[in-house]
Formats: sequence, C-alpha cells, structure tokens
Amino acid sequence: MSRVTLSHVWKIYEGNVVAVRDMSVTCEDGEFLAILGPSGSGKSSTLRMLAGLEEITRGEILFDEKVINKLSPSERNIALAFESYALYPRLTIYENIAFPLRVQGLSKFEIDKTVNSIAEQLDLTDILHNKPSSLSGGHQQRCSLARALVRRPSVTLLDEPISHMDQRVRAVIRARIRRLHDELKSTTIYVTHDQAEAIALCDRLVVMNLAEVQQLGTVDEIWNHPANKFVAGFVGEPQMNFINGKIENPQHVFIVTKEGKKTFKLKGEVDQKYVGSEVTIGVRPQQIQLSLSKEQEASIPGSVE
Repeated sequence: MSRVTLSHVWKIYEGNVVAVRDMSVTCEDGEFLAILGPSGSGKSSTLRMLAGLEEITRGEILFDEKVINKLSPSERNIALAFESYALYPRLTIYENIAFPLRVQGLSKFEIDKTVNSIAEQLDLTDILHNKPSSLSGGHQQRCSLARALVRRPSVTLLDEPISHMDQRVRAVIRARIRRLHDELKSTTIYVTHDQAEAIALCDRLVVMNLAEVQQLGTVDEIWNHPANKFVAGFVGEPQMNFINGKIENPQHVFIVTKEGKKTFKLKGEVDQKYVGSEVTIGVRPQQIQLSLSKEQEASIPGSVE
C-alpha cells in the first residue's frame, strides 16, 4: 500500500495541448479514489503519468513521500488495467492471469491457488483454459482486470476497466472490485466517465473537466455542496435543473416565471455585499414535488399540458 500524491502536475502534449493543468491531489494509503469526468478532461493522462507511461511535463508524483517521476513502470510496484485488454493472445486466460505471479517468482502451488481465487471472484473459472480470441470483449476485460488485481501491488490503477461489460455484469463486477479492494487494502485509483460506477466504488471522488480538477471530496460533499456549476450539473442523474435568479435581500432570492416574479426564502442569510447579485439556483429533480394544493413557500405555480 502507498500514499499517492500529485503535486502541481502538468501534462502538455506537442502543439501546446494542455491535458492536465496544475493538478494537486492526494490518495491516502488504502483509499479508493475515483477520477470522474467527460472525455478529454485529463483523466487517462493522469493515470498514465501515475503508471509511468507518460512523462510529466511539470510537477511531482510521490509514492509514500518518494518522488517517482523518473521510475519506470516496473519499478513502481503498480498494477494496471485499461479499457483495452492488452492480453497475450498466445497464452490461455490462466497463463495471462498467472504471468505477473511467475515474474514475482511464486511457487506453482501459490500461483494456482491465487489464480483460481481471483478467477472465481470474477466468474472466470469456466474459461481459464481458453485463448483471448475466443472470448467476448466483456470477458477479455474481466481477464485484464484479474491480471491487474492478482499481483497485490502497492497501487492499483484502473482505467474504465468494465466499460465493455453489459449493464447486469457491470453491477456484479463493480461490487466485487470494491470487495477485493477492501480485502487487499490496496491503494486504488479508478478512472471513469460513469458517475454510477464512481459513486458506488469510491471513498472520495475527483471531478475533472478541461484538464483541471473541479472538486475533490466525498460523494456526499460533491452531491450536496458542488464547487461550481459544472460539478453540480455533471454529478447527478437526472441532471440538476438550473434557474437564474437575483439576491433581493440577505434572506430572499427571486426568479422571474411566466406568472411574474417569484421570491424564495433562503435557508441562511447571505452577506449584504451580494444583495443585487445575479445567481444560479440549482434544484435536483429528486427534490421537486408536484402539489395540487394552493401556492406554498418555495413553490412555482404551473399547469401540466
């Protein structure tokens, strides 16, 4: 296990394309950290720098306070599973999963015991003697995941590792990934664009967009106290509703509806300096209720057509 720290990390590709901008994040020893964001937000570039597959343009990556910028992937004691399967085509599934254990010099008995254990947990027992080419994309992805998790590394890096599985299987494998993490007590960093995956798996969540960290926190913190409009709109299904308004006084905000101006009482007072400021009100669909009774506080009149 390791404590992983990214300190002011940048990744700039040829043509001055910024993939990761000034990222500072710490994943605690034994923590399950998810990195969530849309395509092109910098998630995979971050993971590839952690793995040693991409050079860091600026900044430092530390494992347990040791700078590892110049270490090769094999020197970092990490396990990797990517969206692409990267299985050895001439080896059976058993041999693919066993490969990192053979490199570690484990006995045949230990290898057999460990491979069969991880295969059982990921429902691969019946296909251990198959070649990768005979399997579906979902099965190949599970094999790649098994090979990553079997090593008991200090840090496990997972990039969309279950994206090719069907929805039913994904839910099952997701639960097993979390259970394996808890059993192994490894430090895990998991990249995904799927918020359901991130929320179900992580201890804390990093939300990225446009190469930058938008917010780092627990699911509860990000759900209830989003740092900005992007986070508020991106995390949540269905998406949050946004209404433009204006601070009328320290206790009230108003919006304009078809029926005219509507004033809402705020939960707490805002600073006097914000009176008159335009604001965006965020309302999650789960917080909206339909009522046939006459107008109440914090209600908007309307008709269903």
